[in-house]
Amino acid sequence: MVILITQSHFILMQYAFSKKIISFNTMKKILFYLVIFSFHLVSCGQSSNNSSNGNDAIANSINADEFEQAIQQPNIQILDVRTAGEFAIGHIKNAMQANYNDESEFTERVKYLDKSKPVYIYCLSGARSNYAMNTLQQMGFTKLYHLVGGINAWRSHNKPLEGMNNEPQISVADYEVLTKKDSMVLVDFGAEWCPPCKKMEPIIQQLLKEKPDLKLLKMDGSSQQTVMQSMNVTALPVFIIYKNGKQVWRKDGEANLPPPLYLL
Repeated sequence: MVILITQSHFILMQYAFSKKIISFNTMKKILFYLVIFSFHLVSCGQSSNNSSNGNDAIANSINADEFEQAIQQPNIQILDVRTAGEFAIGHIKNAMQANYNDESEFTERVKYLDKSKPVYIYCLSGARSNYAMNTLQQMGFTKLYHLVGGINAWRSHNKPLEGMNNEPQISVADYEVLTKKDSMVLVDFGAEWCPPCKKMEPIIQQLLKEKPDLKLLKMDGSSQQTVMQSMNVTALPVFIIYKNGKQVWRKDGEANLPPPLYLL
């Protein structure tokens, strides 16, 4: 529409110039301002805090009070896009973590989120969450909301945060004792904030139901750093099966449980 209006004006100016109604310099000035005005309209039409990709997708920036109220609703997802270290020293309850600055981790973890459900995103100050919101929109997520000002704004409004799990560290020796306690032990290195870990929960529970002699040993990926380092656990989840105290199976990442039947 802007282009059609500009063309119409250009034709009129050509006519006026040919009839000597306006000078050449005046016509140049008019053309210049029309171009600037058209560019301004296009630019304004493409920038907004609340945007849509044309497929009924919603991407909104909301303040701390609005964010707090919104995450009380059922069937929503909360995503912390900071690093695991930042997450450990204070995060919003029920948030899952995926480091936006680590492309591989971010892509791997967000694939476990439900694209049809709202996702409420936050970081430290709001920059990463804004970028993450745009990235998720391009990935097909349809209802996205990011916290303006991030955790800094959340704290300034005295909103509640959950901290690092205070579970005591298990030594490597104690870990070895626990893996020998029963004839068959499934060790689950995971965390509440890890999307693929949560995805695996019902599968693990079904396996335990079918194999009552298989005992589950959960290792918190937020706190058990000593054992994780010893077992070379660098990403979550990790599943290990011990039979009579000896490791017989391991899977890093999402596992297609159950493992081979001969192991059980």
